[in-house]
Amino acid sequence: MRLHTARRRALPRTLPRLLGSLLLVAAAGVSTACAAPTASAAGNTATAWAPRPLGQVVPAPASVRPGGDPYTLTPATRIRAVGASGEARKVGEYLAGLLRPSTGYALPVTEGDGADGIRLRLDPRAGKLGAEGYTLTSAAGSVTITARQPAGLFHGVQTLRQLLPAQVERDSPQKVQWRVAGGSITDTPRYGYRGAMLDVSRHFFSVDEVKRYIDQVAQYKMNTFHIHLSDDQGWRIAVDSWPKLATYGGSTEVGGGTGGYYTKAQYQEIVRYAASRYLEVVPEIDMPGHTNAALASYAELNCDGVAPPLYTGIKVGFSSLCAGKDVTYDFIDDVVREVAALTPGRYFHIGGDEAHSTSHEDYVTIMERAQAVVGKYGKTVMGWHQLTGADPVKGAVAQYWGYDATSAADRAQVVDAAKKGTKLVLSPADRVYLDMKYNDQTELGLKWAGLVEVKRSYDWDPATYLPGTPESAVLGVEAPIWSETLTDSDDIDAMAFPRLPGAAELGWSPASTHDWNTYKVRLAGLGERFTAQGIDYYRSPQVPWPAAAG
Repeated sequence: MRLHTARRRALPRTLPRLLGSLLLVAAAGVSTACAAPTASAAGNTATAWAPRPLGQVVPAPASVRPGGDPYTLTPATRIRAVGASGEARKVGEYLAGLLRPSTGYALPVTEGDGADGIRLRLDPRAGKLGAEGYTLTSAAGSVTITARQPAGLFHGVQTLRQLLPAQVERDSPQKVQWRVAGGSITDTPRYGYRGAMLDVSRHFFSVDEVKRYIDQVAQYKMNTFHIHLSDDQGWRIAVDSWPKLATYGGSTEVGGGTGGYYTKAQYQEIVRYAASRYLEVVPEIDMPGHTNAALASYAELNCDGVAPPLYTGIKVGFSSLCAGKDVTYDFIDDVVREVAALTPGRYFHIGGDEAHSTSHEDYVTIMERAQAVVGKYGKTVMGWHQLTGADPVKGAVAQYWGYDATSAADRAQVVDAAKKGTKLVLSPADRVYLDMKYNDQTELGLKWAGLVEVKRSYDWDPATYLPGTPESAVLGVEAPIWSETLTDSDDIDAMAFPRLPGAAELGWSPASTHDWNTYKVRLAGLGERFTAQGIDYYRSPQVPWPAAAG
């Protein structure tokens, strides 16, 4: 397993999981694949395995036509990137970087077309594929991925990656015959918004840890990375006009650790890295509640002019910006202006949930003025679904995190807003909050929304989840992971996997493919891949994991 040493405060607690994963990796080294072997085509130098069926990937493709001879990757293989913009070559270099360590092959990337090798083609005439769709055709002489836009090529590469043996994820040469089943895939996403959120406020995560999660999210064709930058426990982004937000407000975290924050250059590095994986970053600055880190940093933001102490617990709902002070709106304007300038994406998330210490009148005032500021700086407003209790501006997006215990009145309020034009991103807490415990024995996570096993996380339909919501109002799905109990990448792995791929499938795959009994088999096929990537995932008893995968 690849050990992530940037944060090892929780080593005594995580050591049993780490040792277990090391044993699994050792076992995988003895038996290098789960599929039944076929006759070797390379003598004793490589092991040949039946190629993975084209449809056995996650998310499920929209259309699959199996047939024909498989393609075999060899030391002579070239990656041919065809597209005038140079974007095809960037995707080709990314693919080569994925494949070289495990294959040991040179895999040169060229911009000239040809009939052989791995061919990445940008075709502006492929209009039916949209901005993110692709086709993948595999035959004896070549694998060809075609897309209208670079994001489609990137998503096609993720499918190709899963079609190769799981050992492709290892970082040293493997004695495997690299074959891709013959046939074709045509694939486009169900929803245009497919996201994952990482909370860096309750516990701070380094730039490298964030990048690692971005890579994991991108593998499953998600296109949005929502980063929760401020909360009661910590402020995580430098703001020049209010410097103490980061230096003081970012100096702690849940449990009293040292916290941390991103400089503007580090935040831009995260944004650029996400863009290289075709993920749009959505920054969140929570308001009017979840603001203790800001209130502790600047006394003038408090109605009584007295700064509270920094907070390291996990209770919510006790903090609030002061609606009656002009400085509150100067603060909001400055923060939105500076963060928006660093973020090229469309959206700016202003939170808005659990404002229990804010009167309704003050809540409406603050959220209406904050929305105007977001628009002033050229961004589209996003907020948690409580935003619908104010007056969402035209084009605003409400992120629904309700669950079984959410009142009918609150649900009706959201549905009514959707009927009036507010768009929705669905993140039901008892389905896709990845920090919820799997069961009562789960060491990490919380369970205020209930226990969320893998089947429950997957087995719901975004189109029908909120009855009465116009189908056109649903932009897509996002899977948040909150970090009250999570301190490092190993903890993220344990809670996100194997639920994250299911959330991605809900956003990408056609409704017609949605079936737990077939999905759990495809998910089980990822087990060995998780292990090869150093992901110490939860071995749900609901999933028929192969023996070599745990």
